Amino acid sequence: MTDQLLLAEDLEGYEEFINQEYFAGLKLNHYIADVQRIYCADKRPWVIGYSGGKDSSAVMSLVYMALLGLPKDQRQKPVFVVSSDTLVETPVVVNHIKNSLKAIESGARRDGLPITTHQVVPKSNDTFWVNLLGKGYPAPTRSFRWCTERMKIDPVSDFIKTTVSKYDEVIVVLGSRSQESASRAQVIAKHKIDGSRLARHTTLANAFIFTPIDTWSVDDVWKILRLCHLETQDSPYGVKNIWKDIYDLEWENPWGGKNLTLWNLYRDSSGQGECPMVIDETTPSCGNSRFGCWTCTVVTKDRAMESLIENGEEWMNPLLEFRNKLAFTTDPENKDEFRNYKRRTGRVAYQYAKEGENIATERKHVPGPYWLKYRKQWLKELLELDKQYKDERREIELITAPELHAIRQEWLRDPNEPDWNDSLPSIFKEVYGFDLDWIYDDGASFGKDEAALLRELSSDFDAEPEMVMKLIELEISMEGLSRRSGISDKIASLLKQDWGSLESIKDKHAALQSRAEYDVHQKEIDRYNQELAEIELALKKEF
Repeated sequence: MTDQLLLAEDLEGYEEFINQEYFAGLKLNHYIADVQRIYCADKRPWVIGYSGGKDSSAVMSLVYMALLGLPKDQRQKPVFVVSSDTLVETPVVVNHIKNSLKAIESGARRDGLPITTHQVVPKSNDTFWVNLLGKGYPAPTRSFRWCTERMKIDPVSDFIKTTVSKYDEVIVVLGSRSQESASRAQVIAKHKIDGSRLARHTTLANAFIFTPIDTWSVDDVWKILRLCHLETQDSPYGVKNIWKDIYDLEWENPWGGKNLTLWNLYRDSSGQGECPMVIDETTPSCGNSRFGCWTCTVVTKDRAMESLIENGEEWMNPLLEFRNKLAFTTDPENKDEFRNYKRRTGRVAYQYAKEGENIATERKHVPGPYWLKYRKQWLKELLELDKQYKDERREIELITAPELHAIRQEWLRDPNEPDWNDSLPSIFKEVYGFDLDWIYDDGASFGKDEAALLRELSSDFDAEPEMVMKLIELEISMEGLSRRSGISDKIASLLKQDWGSLESIKDKHAALQSRAEYDVHQKEIDRYNQELAEIELALKKEF
């Protein structure tokens, strides 16, 4: 690939910038020629990870200019621009990303480039609200970050797998930079293929990674976006630069979209980075980035959202308060109040003592999912916020209809607290004043009347109503089957679950533990007596 390709007619107006500006010590035309060479080297399609932030926008600009510089007959290989929407992205970023994707695809059609844009979302049963409000998963923490894989990695991986299945192999283009962090630099270096600009994907066998701006600094990123002039000063942005003089704000991206919105996002939220396109577990967490989820509780405080509110986005304050309410439940001192004492398996779990510690005194109870009453409360508050924003004509959807249907099913089938009253449709109607198209099962086993009767009868026989209900549901599920293989094991599994109050369960566990300790002790005594008997027998034979 030669630099002559940079003189294609579609790049008119960019020549001076491309041939004179330096990035990481090399002229921009070097990087454009590098992108063109790799693009034309084979038939493997490209997937560009686009988060809407500065780094992914810089990569998008670089690739777009590189394709513009190619002759039209060499622009054959498809380029898929993929953005991952977790459905709980910071609202001010959502519209920016949607508008950017529309502008990129529109510009590509205009310029005859093989670029298409795609927004992927988690599966309905893997969204944030279905897991937290439906299944009762506790809000994410550093030690239990269940959200990343379900909401970001899996949707992107599914898209890549689908693409690979059509083309055998695929190249994923990312805006990762070594200067982002030392750990990121190590990851980039570790997976690089010797003698190649590509790296191996950490989990997908037929996917390869291309990071065209991995040597760039943050100054280089802003330079290609042409938003401002950077002067070296002390600044609150984590680097020794400050945006001193804005220039060329009317200059458009190669596809036509302006970067003023992007500039305002970074200026107003004063964070230190963006949430990267997450493709595997080695990708760094969003941390306190503005380009993340407004529900993120991994950090103690969401300083980015606080800054956005301080800079004019006051309407987001209820979202921050909601997020802080979820974060409050992750405090170790508050867990027992908000979370069931049983896990979703139906068993009470303990964190066992380390070797050498006293098991009886050091064993710690580990709480399970959120109590259903809190999940109901939070869902109602979320719906009220959603209605408020809709009444204000804001283009925001805090929770989707498919998620509501999935949450309802999770409540009805909850392993510890089945919602026999089928509360969700009533909560929805109370907030919005109308119904969704709910699916009702006329053959359902339990409703509120059956639940009341079951509780009354269970008390007479000293049995837990939830256990009786689960046994009846198991019987109904096996009804009509010609073979009922495994039913005994399933019944035994239900009976072995922990039923009753936490106190009664602890008493039962303590009794079992005492019994187990007694059995161990008794076995030691029996073994000792057996050894004595053998010695006595040997002595008798000797004398």
